Amino acid sequence: MSGQALWPDLPLSAWSDTCETLHRWTQIAGKVRLALTPLVNHWWNVTFYVSSRGLVAPANPYRGRSFDIAFDFVEHQLRIVTSEGRIESLALAPMSVADFYAAFMARLRRLDIDVHIWTMPSEIEAAVPFDQDRAHAQYDREYATRFGQALVQAAQVMTEFRARFIGKASPVHFFWGSFDLAVTRFSGRTAPPPQSETPHVAKWVMAEAYSHEVSSCGFWPGNGGYGRAAFYVYAYPEPAGYGDTRLGTAAGFYDKNVGQFILPYDAVREARNPDALLLGFLQDTYAAVADLAKWDRRALERGGALG
Repeated sequence: MSGQALWPDLPLSAWSDTCETLHRWTQIAGKVRLALTPLVNHWWNVTFYVSSRGLVAPANPYRGRSFDIAFDFVEHQLRIVTSEGRIESLALAPMSVADFYAAFMARLRRLDIDVHIWTMPSEIEAAVPFDQDRAHAQYDREYATRFGQALVQAAQVMTEFRARFIGKASPVHFFWGSFDLAVTRFSGRTAPPPQSETPHVAKWVMAEAYSHEVSSCGFWPGNGGYGRAAFYVYAYPEPAGYGDTRLGTAAGFYDKNVGQFILPYDAVREARNPDALLLGFLQDTYAAVADLAKWDRRALERGGALG
C-alpha cells in the first residue's frame, strides 16, 4: 500500500471541533485512571495506549477488581470492560462534554465503580468544567477513524525507534492532557524543575514529569493553536546550539515559537517511504541532543552509538 493509503489525510481544519471535543472526553476517562492508579515515575500510570481500534486505558484497579476503558474509533464506541466480564458501552456520537461526562460516570456506577474526579480540564486555556461544558459537542466519525489510523501508524514507527535504545525509556503512550502520542528517552541525569506555567496543572506535577534529562518525541494533531498535525522532538533541558542543528530530513525544522523540532505530518504522509523519513527525523534530532548534552551513547544505545 502507498504511504497516503496507510497514513490518512488529517487536516485539523476539517475536524478541529471534533478534536477539541474528543480531547475533553479522553480527559474524563484519563482523570478516572489518575484517581485509581498508583503514581509511576513521570505520570506513566495515567497514560493511554494505542490499540488496533483506537485508544485504551487498561487494567485500572478498583477494590480488588480491574477494568479497561477503550475508545473504539472503528465502531465508534466507548467500552468499559471489567475483570469479572461485565461490560458497559457508550456510543461515540455528537454530544456535549457535559452529557458525555454524565453518561460515562453513570456507566461506571452501573458497574459498581464509584470514583470522583476533578472536573476541570488540564493543559487547556480558558477551560470549562466537564459537567458545565455544552459548547464542545461535535464528533465526526470519519475523522475520528482517520485519527485512530494515524495513531496506529505513528505508534508502529515510534515503537521501532524506541527499540534502538537500551537506557531508560518510556512506553509509546498517549497523554490525554496534551492529547499527543509520545515516547521519551532519558540520559540518566536529573534535571532542574521547569519554570513554565501549564494551564490547570500544578508546578509540582510538571516537576515530576521533567525530573530527569530527556529527549522526547511524539505526534499530535495540531490542537492547542498550532494548527496542523505534526511530529515533534524536544529536549529538556535544551542544550546550547540544539535549535541550530542541521537535519538530514529536509522537511524537518526547528520552530522557535514552540521550542521544538517539527516534521509536518503531511511530509510523512506524502513521502515515498513514510516510515524511513520519520525514523530518520527522530534519529537526527535525538543524536543532536545526545551529542550536545554529552549523553553516554555507548551505554544507552543498542550497538553502541549506532541507534
